Amino acid sequence: MEDWNELRLVLGVARAGSLTLAAPLLGIDHSTVFRRLNALEQRLAVRVFERLPGGIYQLTPAGERMTAAAERMEDEALALARDIAGADGRLSGRLRVTSSETLAYSRLTKHLAAFRAVHPGIVVELAIENRILSLSRREADVALRPIRPKEGDLWGRKLSSVAWTLFASQDYLDVHGGIIECPDKLDGRAMVGWEETAGGIMAADWLDRNVPADNVVYRTNSLVNQSVAARAGIGLALLPCYLGDGEPGLVRALAEPIEELAGELWIVTHSDLKGTARVRAFFDVVGEGLVRERGLFEGGRSL
Repeated sequence: MEDWNELRLVLGVARAGSLTLAAPLLGIDHSTVFRRLNALEQRLAVRVFERLPGGIYQLTPAGERMTAAAERMEDEALALARDIAGADGRLSGRLRVTSSETLAYSRLTKHLAAFRAVHPGIVVELAIENRILSLSRREADVALRPIRPKEGDLWGRKLSSVAWTLFASQDYLDVHGGIIECPDKLDGRAMVGWEETAGGIMAADWLDRNVPADNVVYRTNSLVNQSVAARAGIGLALLPCYLGDGEPGLVRALAEPIEELAGELWIVTHSDLKGTARVRAFFDVVGEGLVRERGLFEGGRSL
């Protein structure tokens, strides 16, 4: 196999599990993926994927060997790209940043504006994702994450702890008994919650443990929309304090943060990119800007 694009094709289908999902990842249409894969198998006289019901493509032993080779080649290509980018001293060009929807909506944008004012030659591309993008594969250059990074090849710092508590509209509290004294005394109040399939999310799990399902009158997978619903008077919402305290029309339904929900905010990049001028500048301007708001993140209500 002399064409790297053939290995990229196999790797893309292997990761996606189907031609339909692989096509956008590879930047080509479904019919092109189908045609190229069939041509590759015919030329090599070997079956790379087993075709299963439902359009699922499962690797054969030969396909597994090809995928492993493709991943090694991809790792080398990405390492080379990171090595070159890590020595880039220009304060210009593209910088891809990833952040959660909640942080981007409530606090991040003003710091991006400050960054652009200081470094107008850098074009920021913000990927708003609640999933963890791969910094090794250059899905992003810098990530703002709500959890401590576990990958050993990442470099960064903790910006702040993150406090959570319950919020509602003042009108809702006036009608339904006022502020709650402690989180285990919700008194049957209406709650805004997550979709029932949102297991593994710390806030969703806490609601499952502490709130009867019948009390949850509205569900959505967006924390921003949960805050909007609470502001509209639908019920109480469990929100990070930096979102709830900064949102007009919301007040705390529980005065103090819930200790067991304390989280963290980290800014991270790949260790190969920590010397890149654009990355260092972002850490300096945006990272330090967020640190100055630590009181808000930690539930101290300073805006």
